[in-house]
Amino acid sequence: QVQLVESGGGLVQPGGSLRLSCAASGSIFSCNAMGWYRQAPGKERELVARISDGARTNYANSVEGRFTISAGNAKCTVTLQMNSLKPEDTAVYYCNARVIDPSYRNLEVWGQGTLVTASS
Repeated sequence: QVQLVESGGGLVQPGGSLRLSCAASGSIFSCNAMGWYRQAPGKERELVARISDGARTNYANSVEGRFTISAGNAKCTVTLQMNSLKPEDTAVYYCNARVIDPSYRNLEVWGQGTLVTASS
């Protein structure tokens, strides 16, 4: 069974920075892609940033230039550096991973979510 553990959420003033981290554990053969999604109250979950093939990244237009996603040195780890946070960035952020297990099954796994609040 594969699990994702997230850390780094919290409260920050507008204009501040936060760093989210996510690490996968369990039986993993390979990690194809990892990303961060967010869901604000009353809104649908949306993609924030994604990294695949170790280096290919894509971002939501609303965070381009402010957020940076990067793969960690350990397998199936990812960080999201969030700068110049705005109140509209307030949401629960979820880590997502697409992995292959030792039986060569494709799995999509979600973290439990971490709350990010940008407010004065």
